[in-house]
Amino acid sequence: MIPLSERLDRLADQLPILHDTLRGVEKEGLRVHTDSGELSQRPHPKSLGSALAHPSITTDYSEALLELVTGTHGDVASLQQELADIHTFVSQHLDDEVIWNQSMPATLPPVADIPVGWYGTSNSGMLKHVYRLGLAERYGKPMQCIAGIHYNFSVPDTLWQVLGVPDASPQEQRSMGYMALIRNFMRFSWLLMYLFGASPAVSKSFLDGVPHQLDTLDDSTLFLPYATSLRMSDIGYQTETQAELQLCYNDLDTFLARMYNAVTTPWPDYEAIGTHRDGKWIQLNTNVLQIENEYYSSIRPKRVTGRCERPATALAKRGIQYVEVRCLDVDPWSPVGISASTCHFLDTFLLYCATQDSPDFPDGGFCRESRDNFNLVVRDGRRPGLMLTSDDQPLALRDWATEIISGMQPYARMLDAAYDTSEYTASLEKQMRCVDDTSQTPSARLLHALRSGPANLHEYTLEQSLQHKKTLLERGLQPATLKAYQDAAMHSFVEQEQLEKGDTETFDEYVARFHAALRNIVELDAAVVNGGR
Repeated sequence: MIPLSERLDRLADQLPILHDTLRGVEKEGLRVHTDSGELSQRPHPKSLGSALAHPSITTDYSEALLELVTGTHGDVASLQQELADIHTFVSQHLDDEVIWNQSMPATLPPVADIPVGWYGTSNSGMLKHVYRLGLAERYGKPMQCIAGIHYNFSVPDTLWQVLGVPDASPQEQRSMGYMALIRNFMRFSWLLMYLFGASPAVSKSFLDGVPHQLDTLDDSTLFLPYATSLRMSDIGYQTETQAELQLCYNDLDTFLARMYNAVTTPWPDYEAIGTHRDGKWIQLNTNVLQIENEYYSSIRPKRVTGRCERPATALAKRGIQYVEVRCLDVDPWSPVGISASTCHFLDTFLLYCATQDSPDFPDGGFCRESRDNFNLVVRDGRRPGLMLTSDDQPLALRDWATEIISGMQPYARMLDAAYDTSEYTASLEKQMRCVDDTSQTPSARLLHALRSGPANLHEYTLEQSLQHKKTLLERGLQPATLKAYQDAAMHSFVEQEQLEKGDTETFDEYVARFHAALRNIVELDAAVVNGGR
C-alpha cells in the first residue's frame, strides 16, 4: 500500500469522491407507558404498519422494542431529517406511550411477561420470532431489551483505488479496504465509548438477582463512578459463550470461516435446551450462534441480503458493501437518539480508520489488546490518569485521544470542503473539549444530573422522553410526508399477507433450507473452513 502521506495527498486532490459517502441509522427504543415509564406489553401498533414488512418502522427483540430505520443518505442533514420524520410519525401514533430515550431499559415486568417480537405466520416472520425465542433462552429477556444506535457507513469504490488498496478485483479491493477499516475501528473504538457512552447507570430491577460489582446511586439506581457505557460492559451485550469466539478481521475469508464454524458447531448448554419444547420451536438450532447476527460485535461487515439468504453467503458471494457500527448508546438529549454533530464525527472517524495504516492483527487475527482497552473504557473510562495499552506499551487515554483527534483533522477539513460546510471540523473541536474536560462527556453529564436533581434514573429518563415526544409532536410532518408514511404502513400489511399466502413449504422445511443456504459459500474451500477452527 502507498505511504500514508501520499494517500492523504491523493485524497485531497479528489475531494468530490467524498461527497459520495453514504450513511444511515437504525435507532432502537422501547415503548413505555407515559404515566409510569413501565414497559408496554401491547402489540406493535397497527397504525405503524407491519413489523415484518415496513422498511422504516419495525421491532428488534421485544414486541415493545421499536427499531426505526432510515435509508442511505448522501449528507448528514438529510439523514437527520428522515430520522426526525420517522420519530415524529411514530410519536403521533403512540397515544399514551412514549419512546424510552435511554439505552438501558425502563422498569421491566416479570421476565415471563416481557413480550417477544411477533412478525406474523409467514415462514420468514416465524424465523425472526423463533430466533428471538432462542435469544431469550440463551441470554435472558432483559438483556434483549437494551437499546442502541447502529450507524451504517459506506464509501464509493473509487476511494479504495485512490488509497491504493490492492485490486485483484473490484470486489476483493472493496472487501480488503473495509476489513482494514474494521481493524482500525477495533483499535480505536474505545474512543467512541469515552466520547459517546451515555449509560453509566442502570435501574436495580435490571440486575435483580444477578451478581454484579456496581455501586448504589440511590434506592433504585446502580452505577459505576467512572463508567461510560454499562450497555457495552459485561452486564450488557457481552456473553461468556461469545467471549470464546475469536473472529478474525485480517481478511474476509478467514472471518467467514470462523463465523461458519460458530453457526454450525453445537454448544453443550444449548443442546441441553433443545430446539423444541412441548412440540413448539424455541430456538433455530443448538449451535454456538443460531445465525450470524447473533454475534454481538461493535462493528460488522455487511451486505444486503435477499429473502432466506444468509449474511455469510451474501458476503462470500458479493463481498462487503458497508460497515455497521453497533457500539453507540442512545443520546439521552437528542429526540432522535443521535445528534448531527455525532454523525459528523463518526464520518470523520470512519474515514480516518479507512485511510490510516492498518496492519494485520496478531494471534490469528484477534486483537486482545483492543478488546481489553474497550472493556476498560466502558467501565472506567473517565478515571483520572487512566492508562490504556498501545503496542504493548502503556499510554494515557487523554494523550491517545488527543493524538487520534489531531490525526482526524485533515479528514475533517477535506469533508468540510467536499460538503461546503464547517460542521466536520466543529464536531472534532466539540469532542476535544470532552477529552480535556471529562465532565462534558455524556456519561458524566448524566451522572451529574442524577446526583444534583431530585429524580432517579427512571424518573429522569421518563421526563426526558416525554419532552422529546412533545418536541416531535410540535414539529409535526408535512402533509405529503405524513401520507407517505401512512401509505407505507398500509402497503406493509399487504406485503405481509402476500408472504403468508405465498409460502409453499412448512416452517420445518423453511428452517432446513435456511440452514442449508450456508453451503452456498463456494468461495470458502474446506481447507480454509477447517483452518478457521
